[in-house]
Amino acid sequence: MEEIHERCCGLDVHRDSIAACVMIGNGVRKRKEIRTFATFTQDIEELATWLKSLNIRHVAVESTGIYWKPIFNVFEGDFDVILVNPQHMKNVPGRKTDVKDSEWLCKLLKCGLLSKSFIPPRQIVRLRELVRYQQTLTRDLARAKNRIIKMLENANIKLSTVFSDVFGATAWKIICKLVAGITEEEVLMEYVHKN
Repeated sequence: MEEIHERCCGLDVHRDSIAACVMIGNGVRKRKEIRTFATFTQDIEELATWLKSLNIRHVAVESTGIYWKPIFNVFEGDFDVILVNPQHMKNVPGRKTDVKDSEWLCKLLKCGLLSKSFIPPRQIVRLRELVRYQQTLTRDLARAKNRIIKMLENANIKLSTVFSDVFGATAWKIICKLVAGITEEEVLMEYVHKN
């Protein structure tokens, strides 16, 4: 196979470790070096410094879960990072270790046989994270409200039958009084609007 890149690196990333394989040169004069790094920011920066010292510009990273993101954040701008879908790597026989995975990634990158996964611009990534977080909060709020209604129903307090919005101002004042131990109907009815 024709080798396109003279210098490149393949990274096999896991939760606690990064196996890095660097290949420099072409053909029989090719030199290979393999190192393992931890996944803390300091260690990823050390990996980046090592790659820069070897004049590596092209890096292939297998996109395992979210473990690739810290690497991408540190490498962005300094390296041409190719995020590779793990499904494209699965059908290769004989790979049993992280080192062999990183070596295989490096070989494929060297020959230009990897296709990049789409990584949206930083602003879009941040917007996605905010929207997903908002959706999570909305789901959590709905679950909490459903638990409160269920607890009220279990105590035979049928606010959801009487009020269209159990968490509206009036119903919420009644719930707060019930939580405070006030159960007299006259006191609770003071919060109900005449209409």
